[in-house]
Amino acid sequence: MESIWIEYGWTLLVLIGLEGLLSADNALVLAIIAKHLPGDQKNRAINYGVMLAFIFRFSAIFAISFLANVWQVQAIGAAYLIYLGMKHVLGSNKEDDENTVLSKGSGFWPTVAKLGLADVAFAIDSILAAVALAIALPETPLPAFGGMDGAKFAIVVFAGIAGLILIKYAATWFVRLLNDRPGLETTAYLIVAWVGVKLAVITLAHEDVGVLPHEFPHGITWTAVFWSVLLSTAIGGWFLSGRKE
Repeated sequence: MESIWIEYGWTLLVLIGLEGLLSADNALVLAIIAKHLPGDQKNRAINYGVMLAFIFRFSAIFAISFLANVWQVQAIGAAYLIYLGMKHVLGSNKEDDENTVLSKGSGFWPTVAKLGLADVAFAIDSILAAVALAIALPETPLPAFGGMDGAKFAIVVFAGIAGLILIKYAATWFVRLLNDRPGLETTAYLIVAWVGVKLAVITLAHEDVGVLPHEFPHGITWTAVFWSVLLSTAIGGWFLSGRKE
C-alpha cells in the first residue's frame, strides 16, 4: 500500500511540473488581455479571472472524470493530446491560436469574462493530460468521486489547483525561464504528446477494444518504459534547450 501512495505522490509532482511549464503562456496571455486596464483594475481583473477559471476548471474536471473510462472518450483524448503536442513540435504558429482570445476589451467585467474563458481554453489540454496520467494509477480504498477513484480524482483536482496557483504567483518566473530556455516549451509539449500515447495504450487495452492485453497499461514493462521516456524527455529537454545569449 505504501508503494501506491509513493506512485501517487510522484505522479502529482510530475503533473505540477508539467502545469508549471504549460502555465507560462497562459499567464502571459492573461496579462495581455488585462493590460489595457488601470493598475488596480488589472490586478483585480486577474484575481477574478483566476477565481472564475477555478470554477470552470473544477466543473470541467468533474465532467471529464465521468467520461474518463469510456474508451471512445479516451481515444478522442489520446488523439487530441498527440495532435496538440505534435502540432507545436512540428512548428505551428501558436500565436494564431492565442489571437482568438486576445480581442481588445473595453470594460472591467468583459475583461474578467475573457480572462476566465481564456484560461478554460488553455486548460483543456492540461486537464486531459492529468486525467490520462491519473486513470492509469492503481485503485485505492478511497470512495469513488466524480466517476473516478477518489484518490485519482484528488490528483487531478490538486494538479488543476496547482496550475492556477502557478499562473497567479509564479508566472513571471516561468515566462523568464522559457525566455531563457525556449526549448523547454517544446519539451512540455513533447511530454503532452507522450501522455497522449499512454492514453492511446490504455484505449487499446480496454476490454471492449482488446488490441492489447487488459493488464498491459498497468504492467511493470509499460510502466518502466513510460516513465523512462518521460524522465529522459524532461532531463534531455533541460540540457538541450540551452540558454539564450
